[in-house]
Amino acid sequence: MPVVLREARATLVPDMAGPHGPLPPVMLALTVVTGLVDAFSYLLLGHVFVANMTGNVIFMGFAFAGASGFSLLASVVALVSFAAGALLGGRAVHRVRAHRGRQLQHALLVETAFVTAAMIVAFVSGQPYTGAVRFTLIALLALGLGVQNAAARALAVPDLKTTVLTLTITGIVADSRLAKGRGSRIGRRGLAAVAMLAGAYAGALAVLNGSPRLPLVLAVAVLAAASTAATLLARDDAPWTRPPVTA
Repeated sequence: MPVVLREARATLVPDMAGPHGPLPPVMLALTVVTGLVDAFSYLLLGHVFVANMTGNVIFMGFAFAGASGFSLLASVVALVSFAAGALLGGRAVHRVRAHRGRQLQHALLVETAFVTAAMIVAFVSGQPYTGAVRFTLIALLALGLGVQNAAARALAVPDLKTTVLTLTITGIVADSRLAKGRGSRIGRRGLAAVAMLAGAYAGALAVLNGSPRLPLVLAVAVLAAASTAATLLARDDAPWTRPPVTA
């Protein structure tokens, strides 16, 4: 079997006795969530991201320069809410730092609550999402994704950070044999890019075809499944549940 396929298979169907156990496929699922919610926020809430904060910093620069279509306030709300979510997520995972399964469970339950609240707001509010509704949606989603990022940082599964792809794509090229590196790990890293692409594609397709709330429904469904899995994993006591050596 080619190396790429072996890496992909080991990510999708990991060795439960390995250092990260069942965490890789869960991280991929959360990467799909990132694509879904950012498609919703960018296409329906103005030019703003709720998961990828690098984009919001750049959008703030555009807004300061007077470029049309960019809201400084929306970017600030997203950044502040994301930071607050990261704080909540940090507190949630550090309370159970000795067990990665419980870290995942606690963080996902909080994230799912925020994204579900956003979905409810989207359903009870009329479109287009403007004014207070718009900023409420931005805040709730950014809070949830801040929690997710804090959890991903604590769990420290290599190449699966759920939102950041710049370093992942850099690694594919810079670590490749062509660059005299030790190996691109494209089977694993490529899956992360595909997962985010799939989430963004599904979210955008739904919005552009008249189902604007569907991205949030799908995100909540994925999070509910991941939370259920995390609740079961929280009972495990396998080696992967212990904190990574390089967290």
